[in-house]
Amino acid sequence: MKESLRNMLKSVNILTDSEIAKGLNYFEPKSFGKGDILIESGKTCNWMAFVNSGVLRNFYISSKDEEVTYCLTFPNKVISAFSSFMTQKETFENIHALTNVELLVITQKKYYELMNSSENWLKFSRFVAEQSYIEMENRLLALQIESAIKRYEDLLKFNPDYLQKVPLKYLASYLGITQRHLSRIRKEISF
Repeated sequence: MKESLRNMLKSVNILTDSEIAKGLNYFEPKSFGKGDILIESGKTCNWMAFVNSGVLRNFYISSKDEEVTYCLTFPNKVISAFSSFMTQKETFENIHALTNVELLVITQKKYYELMNSSENWLKFSRFVAEQSYIEMENRLLALQIESAIKRYEDLLKFNPDYLQKVPLKYLASYLGITQRHLSRIRKEISF
């Protein structure tokens, strides 16, 4: 189960083979069923995880009491309620398994232990933080600049197999459109 994580760590070209082997020991496998909530709003998140398989969504409850999906996470990505993980304050978000999920989880305590074990692990941590920031910035800009059709096409381009596992209501919310608008886009693209 740790082979995908090993490959991801190796692909970044920061860590030595022995640092990777040591780091893999800090991660514990955990499985969740479709529909499980991994973290709830108001709780403190003390874990970060590598998604080995499955699809998850991060969502919050708006002032109109509606669920808003702001992040979809697919295999070979890292997931957490990051601000809560870093500050150890209560989170505003929820993490929901859209499918059965297999994760490799590291606790905050073990994460900092690992980051303090070598300069390369600190560099890797900075790399992950930078990549997460870039992804969130790209998402924000796409919501403001790109059309709904372009946002859907990009999602389809990079995650075609997993997209079928995301219910339309969550996908529409993630794209910032109504389900009806998403249905029209899907019909338009399929021709």
